[in-house]
Amino acid sequence: MVQVVVVINTLISVTFLYIAWRVWRLRLLLARLTNLFILAERCSHALFSQAPQALDISRQNIHNLRQTNQALELQIQQLQQIFSILFIGQRFWRRFSRRKVK
Repeated sequence: MVQVVVVINTLISVTFLYIAWRVWRLRLLLARLTNLFILAERCSHALFSQAPQALDISRQNIHNLRQTNQALELQIQQLQQIFSILFIGQRFWRRFSRRKVK
C-alpha cells in the first residue's frame, strides 16, 4: 500500500514538475515576444513620429504646385489665343496679298 502511494506521489510530482517546466518555458517565450514587440514599437515610433510633419510639408508643396500650375495654364491659354490671332492674321494676309497680285 505504501508503495502505491509513493508511486502515485512520484507520478504527481513528475507531472507537476513537467507542467512547471513548460510554464517556465512559456514565460521565457512571452518575455522574448514582449521584447520584440517593444523593439518594433520603438522602431515604428521613430519612423512614423515625423509622418504628420512630412504630410503637412507635402500638402503645402502640392498646394504651391497647383498654384504654379494654374498660373502656367493661364499663360498657355494666353499663348494659344495669341497664336490663334496670329494664324488668323496670317490667313488674312495671304488672302489679301493674293488679291493684290492678280
